[in-house]
Amino acid sequence: MAPPDFHRLDGNGSGDLVARLPGVPSQVSRARGLVTAALGRDHPLYDDVALLTSELATNAILHTRSGSGGSFTVTMTSSETAVRVLVSDAGSDGPPCVCRTSAQSTSGRGLPLIEALSHRWGFTREDGTTTVWFELLHTRVPAGVAV
Repeated sequence: MAPPDFHRLDGNGSGDLVARLPGVPSQVSRARGLVTAALGRDHPLYDDVALLTSELATNAILHTRSGSGGSFTVTMTSSETAVRVLVSDAGSDGPPCVCRTSAQSTSGRGLPLIEALSHRWGFTREDGTTTVWFELLHTRVPAGVAV
C-alpha cells in the first residue's frame, strides 16, 4: 500500500491538526472529538471521519504497545477535495491485519470498515512505529442530477 504522502492534499485546510494522546481507552473519544472539531459539524465527511478515526485509535490502543503505557499520535489534514487521517502508534509484533471475521465475532471489523469506506488507506512500519492512515474524498453531485 502506498505511503500516506504518495498524494499531496491540495491547499492548506483550516482543519489541520496533530495531537499526541495517552494510549488509554478514554482517548479514543478524545481523538474523535479533536478531528471532528477541526472539521466542523457541517463538513460533508464528518460522520465517516469520526467513525474511521475511532477505529484507528481503538486499534492503536488494543493491538499495539501504545496501549501498554504508551501514546499514539493523530494527524489530520483537510483540503477542499479530501481529508486524510493518520494514527501513529508504538508498533506491534505484526503488521495491521484486514482479517475477515464471522458474523458472531465481536471484534475484527475495524480495518475492513476502513477499507470499505475510505477512498484509499494504508500503513507504514518503521523504527518501531506503525502509522495507519485513510483518505476520504469529497464527492460532489452535479446540479440537476437526481439523487
